[in-house]
Amino acid sequence: MNDHQVAVIGAGPSGVAAAVSLRDRGIRPLLIDRAEHVGASWRARYDRLRLNTGRLTSHLPNRPYPAGTAVFPTRDQVVAHLDRHAREDGIDLLLGTTVARVDRDGEGWRLWTSGGDVCARHVVVATGYEHTPNIPDWPGADGFTGRLLHSSAYRNPIPFSGLRVLVVGAGSSAMEIVHDVATGGAAQAWLAVRTPPNIMLRALPGGFPSDYLATPLFDAPVGLVDRMARLAQRATIGDLSEYGLPTPREGVFARGKRLGRAPVIVDREVVDAIRARRFEVVRTIGRFDGGTVVLTDGRRLQPDAVICATGYSWGLEPLVGHLGVLDDRGLPRSAGEVAAAPGLWFIGFQSRPGLISFAAKQSQRIAKRIAAELVAAPAITPVADGG
Repeated sequence: MNDHQVAVIGAGPSGVAAAVSLRDRGIRPLLIDRAEHVGASWRARYDRLRLNTGRLTSHLPNRPYPAGTAVFPTRDQVVAHLDRHAREDGIDLLLGTTVARVDRDGEGWRLWTSGGDVCARHVVVATGYEHTPNIPDWPGADGFTGRLLHSSAYRNPIPFSGLRVLVVGAGSSAMEIVHDVATGGAAQAWLAVRTPPNIMLRALPGGFPSDYLATPLFDAPVGLVDRMARLAQRATIGDLSEYGLPTPREGVFARGKRLGRAPVIVDREVVDAIRARRFEVVRTIGRFDGGTVVLTDGRRLQPDAVICATGYSWGLEPLVGHLGVLDDRGLPRSAGEVAAAPGLWFIGFQSRPGLISFAAKQSQRIAKRIAAELVAAPAITPVADGG
């Protein structure tokens, strides 16, 4: 059994941020991830992925991106950034190790892992807002004769050249993927949408990252910032009602806070493709019937492939669900600098503009609190097995 002052679960942006912040406080954390690589979920994303946030608000604590990084860092630039700093001196990195469960153990915590038990005074859970891919349980899906996959398995449009492709979802990934296949050789492309989203541009005219404005406005009065966002939408996006994407009555910030979902962030080329009808927006899926997809309005499509950009679950129940720290949605009741239980912290489970930057700031505050508690607390006294 290995004893540590702090164990961090998850080597994505929030977990690495927590690790480097602890390291900067003179604490040597154990950074654990089930994958064989740092930033594994980012490595697996589609090729054209870029951050929706600018590089100035998307780096780890006190660790800016190197010169030459794109204004909106690419997938590979994000991965390189995370990997470089996860391997700094002062961080113990443990990859290829799954944490199955966290239990209270005396004055600290015990992590049941695939590599043996780990005891730690403090545990920081940073397994990510997008942890376990989710595909709805549509009637008849098991009998679909085409290809059915989650967007997490999509890389590029090459395998879909010449095919009819239905992309399901109304988020940024769905919009980018349907644009990717539609302009990358698909014979036909549809986007199935249940609830029309609020759409915003990644960059304002002149290339200025929109999150540089959205982030500080997030905590302003909702009515005021929603009016500002609506004016920006009218000026930059316009009315897409005739293309199947009417602007929701509920504002960007109001909906985001109510549902915990970010607006759809896209580049100008995606909006241009909507107007050029490079792909068609249709109703969402009702059921499958062999090789046919039946939409909720009764229309029948025959796609060769269905790509489900239908989100993720947080997957926290097996890990900590027995501790009473999750709400009825499966999210932590307390996160950030407020511990969910003594010595148990969660980071990276909010949905808001500039989440990487927000988590970086949170990680510094968490590290400060952990450092203060470690100074005040005695050494770990684990409970004997069976005790």
